[in-house]
Amino acid sequence: MPLVNLPEQYRTDVLYWQGCCATMKLYTRGGDDGTTLLFAGGRVPKTHLRVAACGALDELNAQLGLARSLGARDDDCLAQLQSLLLRAGADLATPQGARSDHIRRIDAETVTCLEAEIDRLDADLPPLTVFILPGGTAAAAALHVARTVCRRAERQVVALQAGEDIGPHLLPCLNRLSDLLFALARHDNYLAGRDDEPWES
Repeated sequence: MPLVNLPEQYRTDVLYWQGCCATMKLYTRGGDDGTTLLFAGGRVPKTHLRVAACGALDELNAQLGLARSLGARDDDCLAQLQSLLLRAGADLATPQGARSDHIRRIDAETVTCLEAEIDRLDADLPPLTVFILPGGTAAAAALHVARTVCRRAERQVVALQAGEDIGPHLLPCLNRLSDLLFALARHDNYLAGRDDEPWES
């Protein structure tokens, strides 16, 4: 399968973060008081909306890892989406007013690339004329769960945006990503020879 055409920075930035984490301890005791450190943005309670949204992105990344472990057929695409989620999390964990030389914000090009990948997958699939039930292969079912986690992350970012500035492309990115995950779930079933199961209202 063709790779999702994400900008090169999203493929190389992960190497930077891997280098940083190579010397990072697994525990720091810094969060024992119920706070956590934002990138270049000070400490906030772990109940902060920004932290909750970052946690949802982390959960989504783990869910994509589960889908891959279950044999998802678009593995290369999912691997790149996992790297993109690390970038989105770094963006979200860095308040807009904070300065950091290492954070590259989610941009319009990324949203465009996600749209192109949705169109590529959709061109392979039978037209969708009815609501379908989430399920099918184990990997497709995991991708449907990932889609719902992505929607939760999106809602949490919307709530955060009501009180704080966020990047202009982060919400469009999450919105397209949930659509892409739906397409990936359908595509996994299609490649496995499984038909969509229609909702019988």
